[in-house]
Amino acid sequence: MQSNNKHKALYIIYIACLFIFFYLPIVVTMVFSFNSSKSLTNMTGFSLRWYERLISDGSIMRAVYVSLTIAIFATVISTVLGTMTAIGLSKSRKIMKDIVQGVNNIPIMNPDIVTAIGLMILFSSIMIAKGYMTMLLAHVAFCTPYVITSVYPKVRQLDPSIADAAMDLGATPFQALIKIIIPLLKDGIYAGILLSFTMSFDDFVISYFVTGNGVENISIVVYNMTKRTNPTINALSTIVILVIALLIILSRLIPAMLKSTVRKITILGLVLVLGLTVFSGVKSGKKTLRIFNSGEYMDPELITRFEEEYDCSVIYETFDSNESMYTKLKSGSEFDILIISDYMIERLIKEKELQPVDWSLITHKGDIDTENMGYAFDPDNTYSVPYFVGTVGILYDKNNVDEEDLKDGWEILRNEKYAGDIYMYDSERDSFMIALKALGYSMNTTNKEEIDEAYEWLIKQRETMDVVYAGDDVMDNMIAGNKSIAVVYSGDGAYIMAENEDLGYFDPEEGTNEWCDAMVLTKNCEDTQLAESFMDYMLEYDNVYQNSIFVGYTTPVTQVREDLEKEEFAGINSYTPVFGAPNNEVFRYQEKDIKEYYADLWTKIKAY
Repeated sequence: MQSNNKHKALYIIYIACLFIFFYLPIVVTMVFSFNSSKSLTNMTGFSLRWYERLISDGSIMRAVYVSLTIAIFATVISTVLGTMTAIGLSKSRKIMKDIVQGVNNIPIMNPDIVTAIGLMILFSSIMIAKGYMTMLLAHVAFCTPYVITSVYPKVRQLDPSIADAAMDLGATPFQALIKIIIPLLKDGIYAGILLSFTMSFDDFVISYFVTGNGVENISIVVYNMTKRTNPTINALSTIVILVIALLIILSRLIPAMLKSTVRKITILGLVLVLGLTVFSGVKSGKKTLRIFNSGEYMDPELITRFEEEYDCSVIYETFDSNESMYTKLKSGSEFDILIISDYMIERLIKEKELQPVDWSLITHKGDIDTENMGYAFDPDNTYSVPYFVGTVGILYDKNNVDEEDLKDGWEILRNEKYAGDIYMYDSERDSFMIALKALGYSMNTTNKEEIDEAYEWLIKQRETMDVVYAGDDVMDNMIAGNKSIAVVYSGDGAYIMAENEDLGYFDPEEGTNEWCDAMVLTKNCEDTQLAESFMDYMLEYDNVYQNSIFVGYTTPVTQVREDLEKEEFAGINSYTPVFGAPNNEVFRYQEKDIKEYYADLWTKIKAY
C-alpha cells in the first residue's frame, strides 16, 4: 500500500512539473503584460499602459484583423476542399489513392521555408500582385493537406453501404452527403478545422514571403518587433489566451446553446468578415507611397500625419534584416522607398536597383551633419539620404569593470578577468570587425591571411572567455545586470543606459563599425516627387525629434542631436558617439567568394 501511495505521489509530482513547464511561460507573459516598464525580467509596478498602446496601435490592430480573416477563410475553404478530397479518395482506385496521398504528404513534410519560397516564385512568375489574396491562397494550400489527413481515416471507417441505403430510402446524393456522411465524419472534420485555424493564425514563414502591399498578420508584426523589447505583444498574447480560455469554458458549460446557434453565428460572422474584407480592399484613388523599413524603426504617427498633410496613402511594410529585404525585393515585390543599411545600399547601387535622389527637393539637406554624409558606400550621396547613424561599441557595468581595463580597447573582450561575464553580438560581420580591428586590420579586408588571423582571435576568445553570443535579447539582459560587458549598437546602448544608470559606453580607439542607415529610391519608384517629399518630411526638426525619441537611435540632423543630448538623452554618451574617428569604417559590400569564406569560418566559430 505504501509503495502504491509513493508511486501515486511521484506521478502527481510528474504531472505537476509537466503542467508548470507548459504553462509557466504563459503565466510570465500575462504577468509582464501589466508591467509599468519595458523590462521582461524586472517587475517595476502595475500598469495598463501596454493595453492602451495595443488599442491605439493601428498596425497591430490591422494585423489582428488580417490574421483572423485569413484564418477563418483559409479554414473554411481548406475544410471543404479537404473533406471533398478525402471522400473522393475513398471511391478511387488504389493506385490513385497512393499517388494523391503521396502528393498530399509533400507540403506536410516540406520545411516551411521551401514551401514559402516556392509559392513566392509561383506568384511572381504568374504576375499576381502579392498581398491579401496571395496570403489567403498560400494558407489554403498548406492547410488543406492537414484536413485531408484528419478526415480520410474517418472516411475509411465508414460502411460504404450507408450512403446507398440512404438513397434507396429516397435521399438524393447531396442529401446523403449532408445528412448522413458529413455527420459521421464530424470528428475528423472538427480536428481538421482546429488544426487549419491554428496553423493559419500562427503562421509566419510562409506569410512573410507571399504577402505585400502593407498586408501583415500578427506573426509578421511580432517578428519585426523583436528588434526592441515591446511588451505590447504581451498584452496582445494575454488577450488571445483569455479569449481561448473563455471559448473553452463556454463550449463545456453551455453546449446546447452553442449547438443551436453555432450555425447562425458562423454564417453571420463569415458574412461580416467578408464584407469588411471587401470594403477594406476598396481603393481610395489617392496617390500611394510604398515604404519598406526595418521593424520598430519609425514612429507610425509620423506616417499618419504625412498621409494627412500630402493627401496620399502610405503602404508601410517592415522587414527583420537587410537580407530578407533583398530577397523580397528580388522576388518581384515593388516599393518606392527603402530604409536600409550602408553595405546593402552599395550592393543595390552596383545592381542598378536604385535611382538618384533629386537633392534640390530635399530642403533640409543643410541640417544634416557633414560627418554623416559622403560615406564610402555612396561618396556623393547620389542615392542615399541619411536616416539614422551610430557605431558599434562596448557597454560595461561601471561597478564591475575597472576603468583602466577600458584602455585595452577591443582586447578587453579577451581579458580573463571578465571570463563568463561578456555578451558578444551575434553578428558575423560585427564579430569579425572586432577581431580585425583588434589586430589592426581593416574590417573590410579581403586578405584571407588577415581573415584567418581574425578567426583565430575569435576562437581563442571562445576557448578562454566563455562568451555568450546574444541577439537583441542582450538589451533586457544588460538592463537586468546579468553580465558586466556587452558589444552593442550605440542606439541600443542609449536605450539600455536610460534604463540602467550603472552602465557606461565607449568606442575603442582601434576603430569600429560606423554605420549609416539611409532612405533610398528604388528604380521602380514612379512618383519620385512624393517619395522625395517624404524624405524631406523625415528631416524636419519636429519629425526628427519625435522619431529619434521613439526609436532611440542617433539622428544625423545636427540640431536635433544636440538638443536631445541635453534633454532626453542627457548623460547618455552612446547617443552621441564619436563620428569620423580616424580608424572608423563603414561596412562595404562583399563579393560572393569573400562572403562565403567569412560565412564558413563563422559557422566553425559558432559550432566551437
